[in-house]
Amino acid sequence: MKQDARGAARDLRVSGEVAVVFAGDGTLHRLNRTYRGKDKPTDVLSFPGPGGALGLGDVLISVATAERHARTLGRTLPQELDVLALHGFLHVLGYDHETDDGAMERLERRLRKKLLGRP
Repeated sequence: MKQDARGAARDLRVSGEVAVVFAGDGTLHRLNRTYRGKDKPTDVLSFPGPGGALGLGDVLISVATAERHARTLGRTLPQELDVLALHGFLHVLGYDHETDDGAMERLERRLRKKLLGRP
């Protein structure tokens, strides 16, 4: 996962620290409700930081949800964690698949193939 993030940062020409936190469904449910107004657990949440020496931001991943998604998608848990970390990293950088007409999805697909060896 660490090398994948470095590869994505290199490819996108960004530098800075990102914290990746592994948590449970309860934590992500609470944060999703508080910060996004969605009263349900989610697989990944991202909180952009100020950038520079203060850090790019934080990515929180629900291991329980990742495990369920991995089984459903035919991936291993480590593979799903890699996918979610990349997804969260792109959000930290300001990409938003809910509003960008597919730009984040196309970039994520390209990076997944290049860095993770899978779509």
